[in-house]
Amino acid sequence: MTEIEERLDELKGLGLYRRMRMISGPQGPRVVLDGNPVLLLCSNNYLGLADHPRVRQAAADAAMRWGVGAGASRLVCGNMTIHRRLEERLAAFKGTAASVLFGSGYLANMGVIAALAREGEVVFSDELNHASIIDGCRLARAETFVYDHGDVEHLAWGVRQAGGRASLIVTDGVFSMDGDVAPLEEIVELAHRHDVRVMVDDAHGTGTRGPGGRGSVAAAGLDGEVDVIVGTLSKALGAYGAFACCDARMAQYLVNSARSLIFSTALPPPAVAGALAALELLVEEPRRVEKLDANAQTLRSELAREGFDVTGSETQIVPIVVGEAELAMDVCEQAIGMGVFAQAIRPPTVPAGTSRLRLAVMASHSREELRGAARALGRAAFRAGFRPAAAAPMLAVRDGSHDRPGPDAVPAPFDHEQVARAA
Repeated sequence: MTEIEERLDELKGLGLYRRMRMISGPQGPRVVLDGNPVLLLCSNNYLGLADHPRVRQAAADAAMRWGVGAGASRLVCGNMTIHRRLEERLAAFKGTAASVLFGSGYLANMGVIAALAREGEVVFSDELNHASIIDGCRLARAETFVYDHGDVEHLAWGVRQAGGRASLIVTDGVFSMDGDVAPLEEIVELAHRHDVRVMVDDAHGTGTRGPGGRGSVAAAGLDGEVDVIVGTLSKALGAYGAFACCDARMAQYLVNSARSLIFSTALPPPAVAGALAALELLVEEPRRVEKLDANAQTLRSELAREGFDVTGSETQIVPIVVGEAELAMDVCEQAIGMGVFAQAIRPPTVPAGTSRLRLAVMASHSREELRGAARALGRAAFRAGFRPAAAAPMLAVRDGSHDRPGPDAVPAPFDHEQVARAA
């Protein structure tokens, strides 16, 4: 047996082996999964725009006009008028002076963090930040202080310990596996007091939170107060790629310093055009954001009726924490058999002992579909042997995960994490 086979067998034995499931057709409320029709309840296509006729037509037209690929990085010959047009629209939407496109959210986070946090400095990261933030911190030459989830008191302690070396606080706006929201007002106030930059990854907040879907920063009333807002084109906007919104000088700096931008081929024109069309739809039809919020409230209410603890979620992301990985997989398979696809999420994506079904609501779901899904999930849990009432409440799971550091403690790394978390 080879070393690779041994590793695969170990993953299977731990209940952590993964395989790719096959979706037939476009992303919508209902899809065909491995040949069987199901209600899709784990897609990040939050506003239902990935298969919107205008978005699809815009992408098709762009392919005919500009071609399928950009051909080179933007600093060589891949910078097209359509890229600049989307950057201008995104900056206007987010209320910043400029924006810079990246190939993906992963590339954006790695590029921005590594550009802003330099050797001898300290970057501060929430313990539940996305894997791309974790890897961005690892690639930067700065030291990393990981503060307890959403705990501004712990963050403030770390900033004080760092003295004048503190350079960047980075946090998700909406946390992708828990559906809760970062305490941005407190983080920004702390950062201003200590002259530290703030970066918010709003991948799951763009198009879903704040006035007109402008995101978590706008929802917190912090327009102009955050140094860099990273967002994605692949979730609520239904396309592909990412962006960093900031002031004009910061944009110039990223173009000259973010290696993941400098050394990557520019986004394909069809993806850019699709994102432009989706952004136009979002601006024209803000009721999509209202419908998404109403749908999320419906699902949380119906799940609570079935006995599930959903108190930790404030957004369209609603986790059902099961505990052990194998049990989460069993509940997932039972739900698929009842026509509901809600993917099981296991370590290293989430901490050990908190495996879950991560439910993601779309604006294109009907309330009847969500009510039926909650009932099906209740039956699936019962058949798998999971009793929601016996599970630890989500807030207790979070609060009990770490002890408060003593006064002589040193900034913590990523808890000796062997494999980076990823959504």
